[in-house]
Amino acid sequence: MLPKGSRRWSWWREVLKVRFVILAALRLLALACVTMLVSAAQAAEKQDLVVVTSYPPSFFEPFRQAFETANPDIRMSIVQRNTASATRFVMEKADVPADIFWASAADAFELLKRSGDLRPIAPRHTGAAEKVFGYPVNDPEGYYLGFALSGYGFVYNQSYLAQNKLPVPRDWQDLLKPVYSGQIGITTPSRSGTTHLIVEALLQTYGWEKGWAMLSQLGGNLSTVTARSFGVASGVAQRRFSIGITIDFLANAPDFADAGNVFILPPDTVFVPASIAILSRARNVRAAERFIDFVLSEDGQRVLLLPAVARIPLNPALNKGLLPQESGDGLLKYSGFDAALSARRYGLVNLIFDDYIVRRRATLARLWKRVADLEATEIEDAQQRSMLARARRLLGTPPLSASDVENADESLKAEWPRSIARSPAHTALTQRLRATIERNLATAEMLLSSVGRPAANLQPWRQ
Repeated sequence: MLPKGSRRWSWWREVLKVRFVILAALRLLALACVTMLVSAAQAAEKQDLVVVTSYPPSFFEPFRQAFETANPDIRMSIVQRNTASATRFVMEKADVPADIFWASAADAFELLKRSGDLRPIAPRHTGAAEKVFGYPVNDPEGYYLGFALSGYGFVYNQSYLAQNKLPVPRDWQDLLKPVYSGQIGITTPSRSGTTHLIVEALLQTYGWEKGWAMLSQLGGNLSTVTARSFGVASGVAQRRFSIGITIDFLANAPDFADAGNVFILPPDTVFVPASIAILSRARNVRAAERFIDFVLSEDGQRVLLLPAVARIPLNPALNKGLLPQESGDGLLKYSGFDAALSARRYGLVNLIFDDYIVRRRATLARLWKRVADLEATEIEDAQQRSMLARARRLLGTPPLSASDVENADESLKAEWPRSIARSPAHTALTQRLRATIERNLATAEMLLSSVGRPAANLQPWRQ
């Protein structure tokens, strides 16, 4: 044993100090390494949640930020496309990860349910009624849940209407009046789930034949068919046309706050829930369930009230004063909206609208203008009155009857493939549709040409 105070004792004490410092440093280094490994493991374990949605970033980013803040172990990835494209993505890209489908159009959810792409989901308690304006909030079969409410109506610019000496339209029938010729904008339903729902609502309310007659007459008043839903309110703001058919949240977007746009809900409106669902191929069901819990929670419902989001919450405590009184005058007051029927004939309705209304818009405008001018005159000749009535019927006759649609093969009624190579049945049906449309329009034009009237009888809106 070394005596204290000796040189060797002092040397040995210094060695022990250095050894202690080294051991302490090694312990700290080891602890830091362990901490880094744990952090890396936790980062590696962070759950990815893939959401397919038709909503724009201004809508989904506030939800993403709020949800990830409350759930730091989950990372959201967004696949953003329009409704039709998002639906095809889910059905055709089965190998691509996707957990949630989030959109406004009810028939898109029905289409995915029919194709087996949705999994059953339990409803959450939100305090909302089972039906709003006669429309079920949740899927009665339990495959998707409503989370927000939206109304369909008209957007217009008051000063531009006054400049064109046009009245404010009050209901869907008003839009068919000759005074609105060349004044209305809409999106095609093949590109917009919101427009598809409006088209289907008209068809279901008035019936297949009468509904298409109305849509044909509306087509005669169109100024344009926009490529995107957002383009309708934008076109009104830019005064490219006077009136747009759209949904409340698109009409009231912050982009148009200073444009002078006004949105109205007609008495015969369609008020439906926007929905959310879990895909049957979801890889992260637990995270998907947590996201839906958040969206339907009070915190999630409050996100809907942000100016950038501007939707009506489903939660009755948060939507007071935001919904009109239920008067029973809605467009679907008698029959309700059959989302399953809409899904069954989704592709056919889009095909007919594109070929009958969009591609023949200029022809419809010219022929319906001629009909209105002739009907405004007093035609004494009975044969000419008969020819005019027949021309009107032909202009409003859909290229497929209700029975044709009912008896068509299921593969022809659902969403059509977007690829160039379609089946022979698809090609044959397309050719049949176009031939019928051309024949009806040509015959109507011939009849109208046979009904004479003096140019002095033109109405002021036609001169």
